[in-house]
This record gives sequence, structure tokens and C-alpha cells, in this order.
Amino acid sequence: MSRLWVTGYRSYEIGTFGDQDPKIEIIKYALNRTLREQIDNGLEWVITGGQLGIEQWTVEVVADLKQEFPSLKVAIMLPFQQFGSQWKPDNQAKLKALFSKSDFFESVSQLPYEGPRQLQSYQQFMLAHTDGAVLVYDTEFEGKPLYDFRVIQEQQRISPYPLTTIDMARLQEYATEYQEINDEKNNFDE
Repeated sequence: MSRLWVTGYRSYEIGTFGDQDPKIEIIKYALNRTLREQIDNGLEWVITGGQLGIEQWTVEVVADLKQEFPSLKVAIMLPFQQFGSQWKPDNQAKLKALFSKSDFFESVSQLPYEGPRQLQSYQQFMLAHTDGAVLVYDTEFEGKPLYDFRVIQEQQRISPYPLTTIDMARLQEYATEYQEINDEKNNFDE
């Protein structure tokens, strides 16, 4: 699998508050571990969007992974022009800063937001230009990723399209693993 779509919850959907929220560190750890597994299976491109939350954290994780895997690339695909222009200035600045960490960024629609059809076209673009997906999503905690989950399921009925889901139980496993690693480091440092 050489091209992977990564998406999931928005930051407000999982209750993260600020960039220093400890939950973000766990989520980035989970993304790092999941992407490493995909790298072992031939991953070349991570393709994500610019949404606050999982998508932006994915770009940051890939930027870190590129130090170890310099051939790994990340693309930010936006659903429409002027995406994020309604956000607070600091969030707009974060998105612009992520463009410099990406290997490619572009908007699927060259028009500003006109309606839900652009978002559906965006999903179809992502499915057509990737070989599989990683979705940080739990069916018991619905949110915006539900729409991507449904379109991926529809795609799977048509043709093989691997999906790796990181649900709340899996995030808890990653949190426990992360804590154990940090405990070992702290014991070693003493």
C-alpha cells in the first residue's frame, strides 16, 4: 500500500484543549505506531486534509517520521479554496505552517465553499487517489468521521479498500503502552 488516507476526529470532538493537552501526545503516539506499520508494508505517501485534530496531527507525525524515513511524503488535500478562512487567526496560522511541512498541498475544488457536494467530491477524490485508509473513529462515539467511515464502507462493497480503524479501545491500549514506555525511561534515568 503506497498511498494512505488518514483522517478522523476534529480536536473539539475528542475534547482536546490547546496544543499541550496530554491526549494529543497519546493520539500522535498512536498515529506514529500505525504509520510505522504501514511503512513496513510499503507506505510512500500519507494523504490527509487540513482539519483541526487528527488530520493536522498526522502532518506533524509524518514530519517527525521523515527524519527516520526520508522518502516518506505527506500531502494535504483541502476540499475547497479558502478552506479554514473562517477559523480564528491562530488556527489559520497553524494550517499555513503545516503547508511548509508537507510535500504537496492543493484544493480539490478550485472554488470557495459552495455546498456539501464539494465535500462529497473530496471524499471521492481521496478514495480514488489512495490505496487504503486509517480512520481514528469509534462507532460508539459518532462525529464528523462518520461520513468518511460510511463512504469507505461503500467503497469496500465495490472493491478492496483496506481500512485500519483506531477506536477508543485501541487508543486506550496505545495510552497504556505509552505510559509503560515513559515509566521505563523514568526508571532508567533514575
